[in-house]
Amino acid sequence: MKRNKPNIAILGCGWLGFPLAKRMVAEGFMVKGSTTSAEKIALLNTNGITPYQIALSEDGIQGPVADFLEDSEILIIDIPPGLRKVTLPVTTKTFVSKIEKLIPYLEKSSLQKVLFVSSTSVYADENETVTEDTVPNPETESGRQLAEIETLLRTNPNFDTSVIRFGGLIGPDRHPVQMLAGRENLDNPEAPVNLIHQEDCIGIILKIIEKEAWKETFNAVAPQHPTRKAYYHKKAEEMNLAIPKFASGTASVGKLISGKKTEEILNYTFVVNLL
Repeated sequence: MKRNKPNIAILGCGWLGFPLAKRMVAEGFMVKGSTTSAEKIALLNTNGITPYQIALSEDGIQGPVADFLEDSEILIIDIPPGLRKVTLPVTTKTFVSKIEKLIPYLEKSSLQKVLFVSSTSVYADENETVTEDTVPNPETESGRQLAEIETLLRTNPNFDTSVIRFGGLIGPDRHPVQMLAGRENLDNPEAPVNLIHQEDCIGIILKIIEKEAWKETFNAVAPQHPTRKAYYHKKAEEMNLAIPKFASGTASVGKLISGKKTEEILNYTFVVNLL
């Protein structure tokens, strides 16, 4: 007998969470979605997503988080750390504190599974091929806090957690070449890129749920890894942007993220070819 689709709650209906929620609704899931913006409530509702205005902070949670979690079997946490421009050293674990405030609500809810959207920034930038067995050694504050949250969620006995570590995100209105265009003396021209398209992010999340691949960690990056120089030159030309110029004469440093486990365990074939 075919199992009914689980009820889904998506914490963070932003650049990825919103199109993910729409796809899930189209595929017959009952989906609750959160946003911090009152203006976005109507948009979620129009697309068949039951909307909730919820904001996490270090001091607590604003909004009806208990109602948001009620009757949901799977929670997808897809909120950005918001630490990209943080000045080091950091004296407070801002993103960790937000998730710590959330966990008691998860423990009291009907949740059985949690899918945490993390990042390959938990790995150090070294000249090596990285797999899920590689011990995280983050070099950024964002990476450090993501790694700590991964452990917080995975070690909680009240629900099963899977972690998905996305590479650099590309897709509609989002591509790193837009920030690199016209710049000079960029580092690491020969380092491999580790990117993933929004379509594949959504496809992999759906596969984790379909395959019930819980208590797992997945690296999620496209299997193509051209060098930074070759890739961003090509994309700048395609998008009619100023060609970024890379520094020469210095050694390139950069990890290559392997997504083979994602392809093999989930039987997933990437949709978007970076080349």
